Amino acid sequence: MAKHLTPEQIDRIIEMAWEDRTPFEAIQFQFGITEMETKALMRRELKRSSYELWRKRVTSRKTKHQKLRNFEEGRFKCTRQRQISNNKITKR
Repeated sequence: MAKHLTPEQIDRIIEMAWEDRTPFEAIQFQFGITEMETKALMRRELKRSSYELWRKRVTSRKTKHQKLRNFEEGRFKCTRQRQISNNKITKR
């Protein structure tokens, strides 16, 4: 990964990657890293068993890819969204 990320940014990326309804495109928009870079970061930062569990969950989720999602149920907003100060999207 060519881009230097702070520990806080890495923690936020991991948190976003674990969330079922946060697409990889949102991570790329916010932090400028691709899906493959996100997977590499997760592999590097998590324990092997945690990474394998995450990959198993992500592989079967349509919600992790924006093109595969439908928004018939409405937009999901995390209950902690307002508390996150490093979230660029909420500062719009």
